[in-house]
Amino acid sequence: VPTSSMTPTIDAGDRVLAQRVDGTEVRRGDVVVFRDKSWVTNANVVKRVVAVGGDTVSCCTDGKLTVNGKKIDETYLPAGSPAEITNFPTITVPKGRLFLLGDERQGSLDSTAHLTDAARGTVARGAVSARVDSVVWPMNGMLERPTGFETLGALSQPGPLRIIELMIVAGAVLVLGGGAYGSIAKRLGRKRNRPGPAGVR
Repeated sequence: VPTSSMTPTIDAGDRVLAQRVDGTEVRRGDVVVFRDKSWVTNANVVKRVVAVGGDTVSCCTDGKLTVNGKKIDETYLPAGSPAEITNFPTITVPKGRLFLLGDERQGSLDSTAHLTDAARGTVARGAVSARVDSVVWPMNGMLERPTGFETLGALSQPGPLRIIELMIVAGAVLVLGGGAYGSIAKRLGRKRNRPGPAGVR
């Protein structure tokens, strides 16, 4: 990730593990990877989805992002950071599109930087290629669940990363356990084959 627009969730230089998903699977609170030529970049962009098609989103009432009239508790924002540096008017997200923000609102070129575009800063669901599951370098682990959006609908289910981690740990235990068992079995075998005292059969 080349910029700090998603700090502290993802910092500049971090490497992330993302699950390939169809844009139709994306839900509020997801951190996604997408490309949109209207954002004047041909590179992958990483942002957080805060509103989906049909939602109304605005900022800021009492310093909080508001989606469909509900104030969102954004626990992933930098400590002490306001939800937005400058207010933006109520936007109704068109069907099939997403409204995205960076977690570091001060320096993020996100939907708010494109409000004058025909699409009002929104991105087509089809532009999304993946959903970020975790930061793997440095090893910060799985991303925090965006529970502030739960009152608006179901959140995305975590990808297969936890299952893969468990399989790796289980495999390592089996390999180490098998190696230890083999060593113990050899020692026991030697003891059994050692000749007894003279005259004893």
